[in-house]
Amino acid sequence: MTQAETKLEAALAALGIVFTKHEHDAVFTVGESEALHAEIAGAHTKNLFLKDEAGAFFLVTLPAEARANLKALPAVLGSRRLSFGKADDMARLLGITPGSVTPLAAFNDTGRVVTVALDAALAAAAVVNVHPLRNTATVGMSGADLVRALEAWGHAPIIAHIPVLEDK
Repeated sequence: MTQAETKLEAALAALGIVFTKHEHDAVFTVGESEALHAEIAGAHTKNLFLKDEAGAFFLVTLPAEARANLKALPAVLGSRRLSFGKADDMARLLGITPGSVTPLAAFNDTGRVVTVALDAALAAAAVVNVHPLRNTATVGMSGADLVRALEAWGHAPIIAHIPVLEDK
């Protein structure tokens, strides 16, 4: 466990947030994590680090099985055309690397540069599973507690139905 993760867990504990933690092999994609989804109860997530054409950054969390509609998403975020953010911006702003993207990384964004958006179904879920700043573990907590943590860290999330592409 990294020093940053230790601080994150202490911050969650200070808020009275109860969570479960599962250690596992590194997973870099939702596809690679499908086996874990069967073993770990609760909603699983897909996280996107995005930047709009005006230079604003977003961390969008949606259900793991969904495919975000990047053409419709700007309207929900109040932004312009979106593209994927660069790894160096992710490391600088959130202290994480690709494959470890998590809404909990907002804890590291003390400058409050990144806007967090959370799918409404996840915000209401009994258990939401996310990475704890690394892709070799998963933590589960209630959606309400995830929202409460983000709010406490100055990152009150946009809670909305994240538009998705329909399966073909």
